[in-house]
Formats: sequence, C-alpha cells, structure tokens
Amino acid sequence: MSTDSITELPTAGPDRHAPLFAQLLHQAGAALGAMAAVKDAASGRYEWVAPTWAHWLGRDVAELVGHTDADWSDPATSTALRAADQAAMARGGVLTSEHRVEAQGQRHDVLVLRLLGPADAEGRQAIASLWLDQQPARQKAAQLRQALEQIEQLQRANETLRRELKDQGLRDHDSGLYTRGHFEEQLRREVDLSTREHREFALVFIAVDPSVGKAAALGDAAQVHILEAMGRLLRGNTRAMDASCRFDERRFAVLLSGVGLATAHSRMEGLRRQCATQVVVHEGQELGFSTSMGVASFPHTAHNQDELMAASEAALAEAQRRGGNHVTLAAIRFDLS
Repeated sequence: MSTDSITELPTAGPDRHAPLFAQLLHQAGAALGAMAAVKDAASGRYEWVAPTWAHWLGRDVAELVGHTDADWSDPATSTALRAADQAAMARGGVLTSEHRVEAQGQRHDVLVLRLLGPADAEGRQAIASLWLDQQPARQKAAQLRQALEQIEQLQRANETLRRELKDQGLRDHDSGLYTRGHFEEQLRREVDLSTREHREFALVFIAVDPSVGKAAALGDAAQVHILEAMGRLLRGNTRAMDASCRFDERRFAVLLSGVGLATAHSRMEGLRRQCATQVVVHEGQELGFSTSMGVASFPHTAHNQDELMAASEAALAEAQRRGGNHVTLAAIRFDLS
C-alpha cells in the first residue's frame, strides 16, 4: 500500500493529520491489515478514524470522531489507553503497547503502535495510532501448530507402519518371532562383538515336545495355538538385547546377550516351568505342552558360530533323550585355546 493511496481513504475530521497517518503506516511496514486513528494529544479526542477501525468496534465513524476512549470503552481500558498515549507523548517517538479491548461483545488482544506528531502552527500535537487485532494471527498460528502436529503424527504413523511392514518380512506368522535368517544374522553379529570384547553369551535351542492327547487329536489348528503361546512366552522372558526366533517347524532358538551358562540355565528353567503350566484353549478345550531345551555358551562350550549351534543342538537332543520337559547344558570344552 503506497502513501498516495492512504490519503485517498475515507476520512472524518480535519485533513491536516493525513501526512502523519501516512508516516505511521510507512514506519509500521508490513502491518497492512491494521486499523488507524488520529487523536489530539492534549485532549485525547479522536480527530480522524479509519472506517475499518470503527466497523471493527461495531460503531459509526461519527460515534468516535470528537470523542475520547472513555466514550466507547470501559474505565479500565480507557485508563490504560490514555496512559499509553501519555507515555508516547513523554517519549516523543514510536511506542507499542498491548491492550485487551472489547469489540462487538468479544474481548480482543490488540497491539497498538503510536507515533507522536510534530506540533502544528497552533502548538497542538496529534497521536497517530495503528491497531492490530492479534486474534486472527493467533488463530492462524494455532491452526498452523495443529497442522504441524497432525503432520508429525502422520509421519510417526507412517514410520511405525514402515517398520511394521519391514518387520513383517522378518517375523514368523504363527509365533510372531524372528525368522531363522534374521536370527542367524544377529547371531553372527553377537559372535563378532563377543570376540572383540571378550565377553560371553548363551544360545538356547528349544523344541516343543511331541504332542499327546488332545493337542494331537485336534490337529494343526491346535498346534498353531501352541506356537502362538510359545511366541508370547519367549517374548515375555527375553530382554531387548536378546533375540528369539522360530528356527524350524518345531524348534525355537534364543540368543541371550551377555549371559553366562549358569544364568542362561536358570532363566530357561523358569521358562520351561511356565511352558509346562501354560493353559492353551482351542475350541473350548484346554491344551497343555512341554518343551525340551539345550543351552550352550560362547566361548565356554564353543569358539565359533557353527560349533556353538552344534553344541546347543546336541544339548537339546540330550534333553529330548531324557524324555523331554527338561533343560540340558552343553558340555564345557576344556581344550579351547
């Protein structure tokens, strides 16, 4: 908006303050949506008001020109506005202040920019003011914040979905555990890390004992419920740094990071007892199952990945040979260098 167009705005009162009004808008810069008024500094009476400001207040221009703030606002507001006028007069320059003003029955937070003009030939001065209702800007800011929050929520949801889709390719459908390929990659990393840092970890092979009674009679559907229960138990008994997988049709494997042979045996014994007492329901019938477990550790029972897996499988075979529902430790090799 140019100063030429400013002087063409509809006005009321003397024209001698139009250049002051133009100067105010020029200093206000980008505040093109603001509402302007000019008042006599000494009396506080308005000599010129923009129709937009009168409309915003819900009044006619004639109701404001020649009147003071006390004629259209409550005592507290008019006192605050007059105090700001006097501060602008004392400063002799530009003054900004914030006020809460009632307009058409609603309270608005308003930013007011005041400029004290030079004295005219009669020694009178005027105060030009530019009023900016901050509510629309705050509403836009709130809408922007809400939009940004929605975008962030959508991004988080997309990231979660992306991870879930990626994870689905790494997990067994029935048990919800990692697949064998992903587990073996984690096992390779654990062997490398433990070799470098000279620390131990345990590998456990678990097999669901051959089903008897109801589970066997009910067939594959019942076996799926047992696999689901086994997956829940393994997830509930392992930490974030551990890993568990469905190794093949009837076996599971568990990597216990930073855990020695004795601790691994104790944890797996607790898991074995949970499996033995777990209640699985299928078509209204209660099913039970037991497990056999073989526990080996690195580097005490093996010093590479292949030997570790072979030791754990051998321990599992021994547990099954003993009739199942048993946890067996792999033999400690004393010839390891």
